[in-house]
Amino acid sequence: MLICANGRKHMPKPIVPMTVEAATMELPDTKTLRLKWPDGYAVEFKTGQFITVHFPDAPAYKRAYSLSSCALDRGFYEITIKREGKMGTRLVDWTQPGDQLMVIPPAGRFLPVFEPNKHLICIAGGSGVTPFRGFVREATRRRLKTRITVLYSVRTTNDIIFNAEFRALAQENRNFSFYVTCTRLSAQDPWSGRRGRIDGAWVREQIQDLPNTVFYACGPNPLVEAAEHLVWQDLAVPREQMKTEKWG
Repeated sequence: MLICANGRKHMPKPIVPMTVEAATMELPDTKTLRLKWPDGYAVEFKTGQFITVHFPDAPAYKRAYSLSSCALDRGFYEITIKREGKMGTRLVDWTQPGDQLMVIPPAGRFLPVFEPNKHLICIAGGSGVTPFRGFVREATRRRLKTRITVLYSVRTTNDIIFNAEFRALAQENRNFSFYVTCTRLSAQDPWSGRRGRIDGAWVREQIQDLPNTVFYACGPNPLVEAAEHLVWQDLAVPREQMKTEKWG
Protein backbone atom coordinates (compact mmCIF):
# COMPACT_ATOMS: atom_id res chain seq x y z
CA MET A 1 0.00 0.00 0.00
CA LEU A 2 1.23 3.47 -0.89
CA ILE A 3 0.54 6.67 1.07
CA CYS A 4 -0.01 9.71 -1.16
CA ALA A 5 1.12 13.23 -0.29
CA ASN A 6 -2.43 14.10 0.81
CA GLY A 7 -2.39 11.25 3.30
CA ARG A 8 -4.80 9.04 1.39
CA LYS A 9 -4.06 5.36 1.04
CA HIS A 10 -3.49 4.17 -2.50
CA MET A 11 -3.59 0.51 -3.42
CA PRO A 12 -1.21 -0.47 -6.22
CA LYS A 13 -2.91 -1.79 -9.33
CA PRO A 14 -2.88 -5.58 -9.61
CA ILE A 15 -0.64 -7.26 -12.16
CA VAL A 16 -2.76 -9.71 -14.16
CA PRO A 17 -1.48 -12.55 -16.37
CA MET A 18 -3.04 -12.45 -19.84
CA THR A 19 -2.70 -14.80 -22.78
CA VAL A 20 -1.83 -13.55 -26.25
CA GLU A 21 -4.97 -14.45 -28.20
CA ALA A 22 -3.80 -13.11 -31.58
CA ALA A 23 -0.65 -11.60 -33.06
CA THR A 24 -1.08 -9.65 -36.29
CA MET A 25 1.79 -8.20 -38.33
CA GLU A 26 0.66 -4.74 -39.42
CA LEU A 27 4.01 -3.96 -41.10
CA PRO A 28 7.27 -5.92 -41.29
CA ASP A 29 8.41 -4.20 -38.06
CA THR A 30 5.04 -3.62 -36.34
CA LYS A 31 2.76 -6.12 -34.63
CA THR A 32 -0.63 -5.90 -32.90
CA LEU A 33 -1.09 -8.20 -29.90
CA ARG A 34 -4.54 -9.05 -28.60
CA LEU A 35 -4.39 -9.88 -24.89
CA LYS A 36 -7.33 -11.93 -23.65
CA TRP A 37 -8.84 -10.99 -20.32
CA PRO A 38 -8.93 -13.85 -17.81
CA ASP A 39 -12.27 -15.10 -16.47
CA GLY A 40 -13.87 -12.64 -14.06
CA TYR A 41 -11.76 -9.70 -15.24
CA ALA A 42 -13.87 -6.60 -15.99
CA VAL A 43 -11.87 -3.41 -15.47
CA GLU A 44 -13.43 -0.08 -16.40
CA PHE A 45 -11.10 2.10 -18.47
CA LYS A 46 -11.16 4.82 -21.10
CA THR A 47 -10.14 5.01 -24.73
CA GLY A 48 -6.70 6.59 -25.05
CA GLN A 49 -5.21 5.05 -21.92
CA PHE A 50 -2.16 2.76 -21.83
CA ILE A 51 -1.32 -0.55 -20.20
CA THR A 52 2.03 -1.57 -18.76
CA VAL A 53 3.32 -5.03 -19.60
CA HIS A 54 6.23 -7.29 -18.78
CA PHE A 55 7.24 -10.85 -19.51
CA PRO A 56 6.76 -13.40 -16.70
CA ASP A 57 10.49 -14.14 -16.71
CA ALA A 58 11.54 -10.46 -16.56
CA PRO A 59 9.35 -8.67 -13.98
CA ALA A 60 11.78 -5.80 -13.51
CA TYR A 61 11.64 -4.78 -17.17
CA LYS A 62 8.27 -3.11 -17.81
CA ARG A 63 7.08 -1.05 -20.75
CA ALA A 64 3.94 1.06 -21.23
CA TYR A 65 2.03 0.85 -24.53
CA SER A 66 -0.98 2.87 -25.62
CA LEU A 67 -4.08 0.82 -26.27
CA SER A 68 -4.86 0.61 -29.97
CA SER A 69 -8.26 -0.83 -29.09
CA CYS A 70 -11.02 1.27 -27.50
CA ALA A 71 -13.13 1.10 -24.35
CA LEU A 72 -15.98 -0.51 -26.29
CA ASP A 73 -13.73 -3.49 -27.04
CA ARG A 74 -14.46 -5.84 -24.13
CA GLY A 75 -12.77 -9.10 -23.31
CA PHE A 76 -9.33 -8.07 -24.56
CA TYR A 77 -6.75 -5.31 -24.88
CA GLU A 78 -4.88 -4.57 -28.09
CA ILE A 79 -1.47 -2.94 -28.24
CA THR A 80 0.49 -2.22 -31.40
CA ILE A 81 4.26 -2.38 -31.05
CA LYS A 82 7.15 -1.33 -33.25
CA ARG A 83 10.42 -3.30 -33.23
CA GLU A 84 12.36 -0.91 -30.99
CA GLY A 85 14.57 -1.73 -28.00
CA LYS A 86 14.73 -5.03 -26.15
CA MET A 87 11.05 -5.18 -25.26
CA GLY A 88 9.77 -4.12 -28.66
CA THR A 89 12.05 -6.57 -30.44
CA ARG A 90 10.97 -9.48 -28.27
CA LEU A 91 7.28 -8.61 -28.64
CA VAL A 92 7.45 -8.23 -32.42
CA ASP A 93 9.86 -11.02 -33.30
CA TRP A 94 9.12 -13.70 -30.71
CA THR A 95 5.74 -13.25 -29.04
CA GLN A 96 3.06 -15.56 -30.47
CA PRO A 97 -0.52 -16.65 -29.67
CA GLY A 98 -0.54 -18.74 -26.52
CA ASP A 99 2.27 -16.79 -24.86
CA GLN A 100 1.61 -14.94 -21.63
CA LEU A 101 2.25 -11.34 -20.61
CA MET A 102 1.80 -9.72 -17.23
CA VAL A 103 -0.44 -6.66 -17.48
CA ILE A 104 -0.98 -3.65 -15.21
CA PRO A 105 -4.48 -2.26 -15.92
CA PRO A 106 -5.01 0.93 -17.96
CA ALA A 107 -3.96 4.37 -16.78
CA GLY A 108 -3.29 7.77 -18.34
CA ARG A 109 -5.02 11.01 -19.32
CA PHE A 110 -4.55 11.05 -23.09
CA LEU A 111 -8.32 10.94 -23.49
CA PRO A 112 -10.54 12.00 -26.38
CA VAL A 113 -12.98 14.85 -25.68
CA PHE A 114 -16.09 13.36 -27.23
CA GLU A 115 -18.35 16.42 -27.34
CA PRO A 116 -20.60 17.21 -30.35
CA ASN A 117 -19.12 20.65 -31.02
CA LYS A 118 -15.48 19.65 -30.64
CA HIS A 119 -12.92 19.02 -33.36
CA LEU A 120 -10.01 16.76 -32.37
CA ILE A 121 -6.89 17.41 -34.45
CA CYS A 122 -4.57 14.45 -33.86
CA ILE A 123 -0.93 14.83 -34.88
CA ALA A 124 0.97 11.54 -35.10
CA GLY A 125 4.34 10.22 -36.14
CA GLY A 126 5.24 6.56 -36.69
CA SER A 127 3.66 4.26 -34.11
CA GLY A 128 2.26 7.34 -32.36
CA VAL A 129 -0.86 6.85 -34.49
CA THR A 130 -1.91 3.77 -32.50
CA PRO A 131 -4.03 5.46 -29.77
CA PHE A 132 -5.92 7.40 -32.43
CA ARG A 133 -7.21 4.12 -33.84
CA GLY A 134 -9.06 3.74 -30.53
CA PHE A 135 -10.37 7.32 -30.72
CA VAL A 136 -11.84 6.77 -34.17
CA ARG A 137 -13.15 3.28 -33.43
CA GLU A 138 -15.20 4.52 -30.47
CA ALA A 139 -16.47 7.66 -32.21
CA THR A 140 -17.53 5.65 -35.26
CA ARG A 141 -19.27 2.88 -33.35
CA ARG A 142 -21.14 5.37 -31.18
CA ARG A 143 -21.98 7.52 -34.23
CA LEU A 144 -20.72 10.60 -32.46
CA LYS A 145 -20.80 14.06 -34.04
CA THR A 146 -17.32 14.89 -32.75
CA ARG A 147 -15.00 15.69 -35.66
CA ILE A 148 -11.66 13.89 -35.72
CA THR A 149 -8.79 14.70 -38.07
CA VAL A 150 -5.62 12.60 -38.03
CA LEU A 151 -2.48 14.16 -39.53
CA TYR A 152 0.02 11.32 -39.81
CA SER A 153 3.72 11.64 -40.62
CA VAL A 154 5.60 8.57 -41.88
CA ARG A 155 8.87 8.02 -43.71
CA THR A 156 7.42 6.20 -46.73
CA THR A 157 4.13 4.67 -47.83
CA ASN A 158 5.40 1.34 -46.47
CA ASP A 159 5.28 2.75 -42.94
CA ILE A 160 1.56 3.61 -42.69
CA ILE A 161 0.10 1.65 -39.76
CA PHE A 162 -3.63 0.75 -40.03
CA ASN A 163 -3.82 2.35 -43.47
CA ALA A 164 -6.70 0.19 -44.72
CA GLU A 165 -8.63 0.40 -41.44
CA PHE A 166 -8.34 4.18 -41.16
CA ARG A 167 -9.46 4.65 -44.75
CA ALA A 168 -12.41 2.31 -44.21
CA LEU A 169 -13.38 4.24 -41.06
CA ALA A 170 -13.18 7.51 -43.03
CA GLN A 171 -15.67 6.04 -45.52
CA GLU A 172 -18.00 5.00 -42.69
CA ASN A 173 -17.68 8.11 -40.54
CA ARG A 174 -18.14 11.42 -42.35
CA ASN A 175 -16.81 13.26 -39.28
CA PHE A 176 -13.41 11.56 -39.57
CA SER A 177 -10.58 12.56 -41.91
CA PHE A 178 -7.28 10.72 -42.33
CA TYR A 179 -4.34 12.49 -43.98
CA VAL A 180 -0.81 11.16 -44.46
CA THR A 181 2.42 12.95 -45.28
CA CYS A 182 5.64 11.14 -46.26
CA THR A 183 9.04 12.54 -45.30
CA ARG A 184 11.55 10.26 -47.06
CA LEU A 185 10.15 9.33 -50.45
CA SER A 186 12.36 9.43 -53.52
CA ALA A 187 11.47 11.93 -56.22
CA GLN A 188 10.56 8.99 -58.48
CA ASP A 189 8.03 7.50 -56.06
CA PRO A 190 4.49 7.52 -57.54
CA TRP A 191 2.88 8.68 -54.26
CA SER A 192 0.51 11.52 -55.14
CA GLY A 193 -0.19 12.57 -51.56
CA ARG A 194 1.51 15.13 -49.36
CA ARG A 195 5.27 15.12 -48.77
CA GLY A 196 7.34 16.69 -46.01
CA ARG A 197 6.90 17.13 -42.29
CA ILE A 198 3.76 18.26 -40.52
CA ASP A 199 3.97 22.05 -40.42
CA GLY A 200 1.96 24.95 -39.12
CA ALA A 201 0.33 25.75 -42.45
CA TRP A 202 -1.04 22.20 -42.79
CA VAL A 203 -2.41 22.21 -39.25
CA ARG A 204 -3.99 25.64 -39.73
CA GLU A 205 -5.80 24.37 -42.83
CA GLN A 206 -7.74 21.96 -40.62
CA ILE A 207 -8.93 24.54 -38.08
CA GLN A 208 -12.42 25.97 -38.47
CA ASP A 209 -13.34 26.93 -34.89
CA LEU A 210 -10.19 27.34 -32.80
CA PRO A 211 -11.86 27.68 -29.36
CA ASN A 212 -13.61 24.32 -29.91
CA THR A 213 -10.53 22.54 -31.29
CA VAL A 214 -8.64 20.10 -29.07
CA PHE A 215 -5.13 19.19 -30.21
CA TYR A 216 -3.43 15.85 -29.60
CA ALA A 217 0.14 14.88 -30.45
CA CYS A 218 1.71 11.46 -30.04
CA GLY A 219 4.97 10.01 -31.29
CA PRO A 220 8.69 10.81 -31.24
CA ASN A 221 9.79 13.66 -28.98
CA PRO A 222 10.81 16.06 -31.82
CA LEU A 223 7.40 15.73 -33.50
CA VAL A 224 5.48 16.27 -30.25
CA GLU A 225 7.66 19.20 -29.21
CA ALA A 226 7.19 20.85 -32.61
CA ALA A 227 3.41 20.39 -32.24
CA GLU A 228 3.53 21.91 -28.75
CA HIS A 229 5.40 24.95 -30.04
CA LEU A 230 2.93 25.39 -32.89
CA VAL A 231 -0.17 25.10 -30.71
CA TRP A 232 0.97 26.91 -27.57
CA GLN A 233 3.27 29.54 -29.09
CA ASP A 234 2.25 30.19 -32.69
CA LEU A 235 -1.49 29.67 -32.27
CA ALA A 236 -1.55 30.90 -28.64
CA VAL A 237 -3.94 28.12 -27.69
CA PRO A 238 -4.53 27.57 -23.94
CA ARG A 239 -2.60 24.59 -22.58
CA GLU A 240 -5.75 22.76 -21.57
CA GLN A 241 -6.68 22.50 -25.27
CA MET A 242 -3.77 20.17 -25.98
CA LYS A 243 -2.85 16.67 -24.81
CA THR A 244 0.48 15.02 -25.63
CA GLU A 245 2.31 11.73 -25.27
CA LYS A 246 6.02 11.54 -26.04
CA TRP A 247 7.54 8.18 -26.95
CA GLY A 248 11.23 9.00 -26.66
